[in-house]
Amino acid sequence: MTVDPSDSPAVAGLLLAAGTSSRFGNENKLLATLEGEPIVRQAARTLVRSGVEPVVVVLGHEADRVGDAIEGLPVETAVNEAYDTGQASSLRTGIRAIRGRDREYDAAVIALGDMPFVAPSTVDSLVSAYAADAGDALAAAFDGERGNPVLFDERFFDALADVDGDIGGREILRESDASALVPVDDPGVRRDIDSPDDL
Repeated sequence: MTVDPSDSPAVAGLLLAAGTSSRFGNENKLLATLEGEPIVRQAARTLVRSGVEPVVVVLGHEADRVGDAIEGLPVETAVNEAYDTGQASSLRTGIRAIRGRDREYDAAVIALGDMPFVAPSTVDSLVSAYAADAGDALAAAFDGERGNPVLFDERFFDALADVDGDIGGREILRESDASALVPVDDPGVRRDIDSPDDL
C-alpha cells in the first residue's frame, strides 16, 4: 500500500541499544559481527533506510563502543544512564529524546538493537498501516506471531515514558483496543540475537 507523502504522518524511529547482553556471555552482543558488521549497525541501518525520521539510538551499556559501531550513520543518540534497570528505562529515554526536539511527532517506531534481520520495508509497512488507520499501537507479525518492531501513536508517549521494569510497551499492545498486528512477509521480525548460536 502506498501513502501520499503529503498525507504521511510524522513518525520517528527509535532503536533500543542499551542492554547488557547478559545471555550472550562476556561479550556485548550488539557488537558481535554478522557479515562483517556489528549487528547494532545493521539494526540501525534498517530504520535509516525506511521512511522514519529522525532515527534516535538509545545507548547505555558500553555506550562509547556501541556509539562507535554506528559511527557515520545519520542517527542521533541518547544515553540511558539507568540501562541496567531494564528496557523500560531505555524506552523512556528514547521517548523523551523524541519529545525534546523542535517538532511534534504523530508516532514512533520502536526497534531493537539485537534484531539485525528486519527489512526496512517492514518499518514502512507499519507506518503505512498507521496512516491508513489500522490502529494506534501496531506490531509487525510473521505467520500470525507478533514480533518487532512496533509502532505507538503519540497518545501513548506518556504511558511509555512512565513504564517501570522490563515491560516496555507490551501491556499497551495486549490491552489497548487500538492495537493490531500488521502482517509482513519478513521472518526477521521474529529473530533476535540472544546467544552466539543465534548468529
